[in-house]
Amino acid sequence: MRTHLVWDWNGTLFHDIHAVIEATNASFTELGLPPITLERYRELYCVPVPRFYERLMGRLPTPEEWEVMDEAFHRHYWVRAEEAALADGAAELLAQRRSAGQTQSLCSLAPHEQLLPIVRSHGIADHFVRIDGRTGPSDGGKTTHMVRHLGALQGIDPSRTVVIGDAVDDATAARHAGVRAVLYTGGSHSRASLEAAGVPVVDSLAEAVAAADELAA
Repeated sequence: MRTHLVWDWNGTLFHDIHAVIEATNASFTELGLPPITLERYRELYCVPVPRFYERLMGRLPTPEEWEVMDEAFHRHYWVRAEEAALADGAAELLAQRRSAGQTQSLCSLAPHEQLLPIVRSHGIADHFVRIDGRTGPSDGGKTTHMVRHLGALQGIDPSRTVVIGDAVDDATAARHAGVRAVLYTGGSHSRASLEAAGVPVVDSLAEAVAAADELAA
């Protein structure tokens, strides 16, 4: 009985929430927006990200505003991401799964050309049968991306596939693609917002893996 895990990167395997908050506030300073706390961020954050800015500003940013916002955030984020580490137990869990003959893949909205080097730098790239970062615009969600990712996997049973992520969008994308999901509280969302997605919510990656195996059994 084998479970295929589709891992999210930011906020899930990669514990970068503090880098995200610092980069968000640095970009907010440039944009003339007030700083935000981690708690408030987790209450408001959503994907597509322009909707997050709508919750902050009371309106959707224009395409021109979004371009400036997106550039400012990523300019600050990638500097700080160099100091972030994998989530507790992530490397060990990935290695154990691979050693046990279980398959895993990585599907992220991080830009593909930047995702690959950072995954490799943490020494875990070989644990995945496929790694897909975002190759299109940055103002969308993960649904279409997840469908493409799962469609590119060879010999993987959707009925035994589970997505592990830190955002409601991960559960939405999984549901649209016909697979299950488990959500982890260590990233971008509050527990309350994750529980609204109607899937198991856990506080550690070890619990996420155990819950995924139960779902796929």
